[in-house]
Amino acid sequence: MRNFRHMIKEQTPLYIFVAVLFLVGVVFGALIISALTMDQQQELSDYLGNFFMTVDQHGLPAAPESFWSIAGLHLKWIGLIWILGLSVIGLPGILVLDFLKGVLIGFTVGCLVSQYSWHGLLFALVSVAPHNLVVIPALLVCSAAAIAFSLLMIRSRVTARRPLRVGRPFAMYTLLSFVMALLILGISSFETWVTPTMMRWVTPSLVQATAEYNGQ
Repeated sequence: MRNFRHMIKEQTPLYIFVAVLFLVGVVFGALIISALTMDQQQELSDYLGNFFMTVDQHGLPAAPESFWSIAGLHLKWIGLIWILGLSVIGLPGILVLDFLKGVLIGFTVGCLVSQYSWHGLLFALVSVAPHNLVVIPALLVCSAAAIAFSLLMIRSRVTARRPLRVGRPFAMYTLLSFVMALLILGISSFETWVTPTMMRWVTPSLVQATAEYNGQ
C-alpha cells in the first residue's frame, strides 16, 4: 500500500497531464458537432429518434451477453494502454487513446445537447455520466502509469549508464492495471443492469421532443 501511495504521488503530474489531454478531447468532440452539415445533422437526429423510440418501447437487453460486451469494450482500452506502456514507441499511442476517448465523450454529449437541449443533457446524465465517472478515472490512472513505465524504459535504455531494474516497477504497473480492470468489471455490471432502467425513465420525454420537432 505504501508503494502504491508513493507511486501515485510521483505520477501526480502525469495524472494532471492526461486529464487535461482528455478534457481537450472532450472540447474537440463537442466542437465537431458544429462542423456537421445540415444533412449529417438530420441523419444524426433521425438515428437518435429511432434509438429513443426503441428504448421507450422495448428497453435495452440486460443479459450476461450484454455485460461481457460492455466489459470487453472497456477492458480492451485497459489492455491496449497496458501493452503500449511496455514499449517506448507506444507512448504516443497512449496519448492518442486518451484524446480519442475525450472526443467520443464530447461528441456523444454534444450530439444529445445540440439535438434535444436539456432533455438531451438529462439523458446524458443518466446514460453517459454514471459509469464514466469510474471508467474515465480508471483509464487515466492506467494511462499515467503506462506513460511512467514507458519513460522508465526510455531512461533505462538511453540515458542510464547502466540498465535500471524494471522488475519491480513492472510488477507495480501490471498490478495497478489489474486492479483498474477489476474496477471496470464492477462498473460494467452497473452499466448493464442499472443504466438501461435509468435510460428508460428519461426516453419518454425525448420521444415527445422528437415528435414535436418532426411536427414543426
